[in-house]
Amino acid sequence: MPQVRIIAKNFMDMVASLPAMKLDSLYQNAYICEAILRSLPPLAKKYVVQILFFDGPVSGKLLEQWVLDDGVTKHRVAIDRLIQLRIFIEVTDKKRESSYKLNQTFQANLQKHLTNGGVLPRETMAATVKLPSSEDLDTYALEQWECFLLLLISSGQAEKPTSLSSSMMKIFQRGLLSQRDRDAPRLTEGGFQFLLMDTNAQLWYIIREYISNSEERGTDPADLISFLLELSFHVTGEAYNINTLTEIQRNTIKDLAELGLVKLQQVILVWAIVDSECANHLEDYRSELLFEYLNTEGYVVVETNFRLYAYSTSKLHCEILRLFSKIEYQLPNLIVGAITKESLYSAFENGITSDQIISFLQQNAHPRVAERLPSVPENVTDQIRLWEADLNRVEITPAHLYDEFPSKDTFEAACDYAREWNGLLWEDSKKMRVVVKAEIHMNMREFLRGQK
Repeated sequence: MPQVRIIAKNFMDMVASLPAMKLDSLYQNAYICEAILRSLPPLAKKYVVQILFFDGPVSGKLLEQWVLDDGVTKHRVAIDRLIQLRIFIEVTDKKRESSYKLNQTFQANLQKHLTNGGVLPRETMAATVKLPSSEDLDTYALEQWECFLLLLISSGQAEKPTSLSSSMMKIFQRGLLSQRDRDAPRLTEGGFQFLLMDTNAQLWYIIREYISNSEERGTDPADLISFLLELSFHVTGEAYNINTLTEIQRNTIKDLAELGLVKLQQVILVWAIVDSECANHLEDYRSELLFEYLNTEGYVVVETNFRLYAYSTSKLHCEILRLFSKIEYQLPNLIVGAITKESLYSAFENGITSDQIISFLQQNAHPRVAERLPSVPENVTDQIRLWEADLNRVEITPAHLYDEFPSKDTFEAACDYAREWNGLLWEDSKKMRVVVKAEIHMNMREFLRGQK
């Protein structure tokens, strides 16, 4: 069953996948070097800092002596990550013993940055109008994100008109929307599954696809990654002059604003960038992309009688619940529905799995029920899995039935022929009946004519 898969686990995996020349060009920027250093595992950071001012290669055996016996696995992970990012250049001597030296560009720029400091990538500008508060940014980000997902479900569901850029539409059309009918695109199986992902996974999928197809837009992936890393140094809630950006960077900002990741605000005929919190976490290694401001607390309560109550005013929440449940009525702050066999069958046909539905209900459980284990009644989760298994219990294969054979020998010859073509599905030797796959029907017919 096709699913939306996350190929790169985090942002730094995409950095590591860049060609060597582009990686070296990234390291020309001291702030990029700092962002890369932040992303490293703790042991890898230790290695870089300890040999930062050391000229020449360092023996691999020496590095191994810096860790305890139980840290061998972490040591290997750290070395592998440093080599992937070309921070470490591996050198092998005549005795086939490995040594490691720092990337010269990375080393020189990081030395200057840590020793002398430096100016920020872009200075903040003095805004002449009131800038939004952190609460306003959170509200803005949530509204933009919900509107974005509602457009994925149906353009008519958006509360305010929003036109997506061609860059965002290409992301939608890469596995999330069918392209058969441009006037009325429909969700694919991957699109239905995407809607049930947690917010972190959804945003990372979009960012990854946005970078992956950047060359189609005439943008170098290395330049785009460099700019996204640069955004991580901007201060939340501060204003930045968009006129200091290149045209490609301005287009990127406009695309990110559609997702609610940054906000564009007009300040005396000058546009200003107001960074939302997500950019500060763009380089985070362990949590990949942390968009915590989008993660509202749970709102779903599921009862043992399969009744579903969602304490939410969001139209997006209602549309997502409609993917696998029957919505009965909606009050201003309450959505009431039921998980039925028919609603689940419709979800399964769209490519949504029982595990995804159960995971969604657990992740979005209301705080009152999230405290108990399990947060979703076991009889409900068991029944959801049983209904999926019941739907997949029978596999339909197009076939043809042959009977009334003139003799036993002809019947057995037909069975042998079907086995040779791997097309025999069933045989009854007493009544001389055989069922074969439809794909070998023409061959079987010609064979039986030859037998006559």
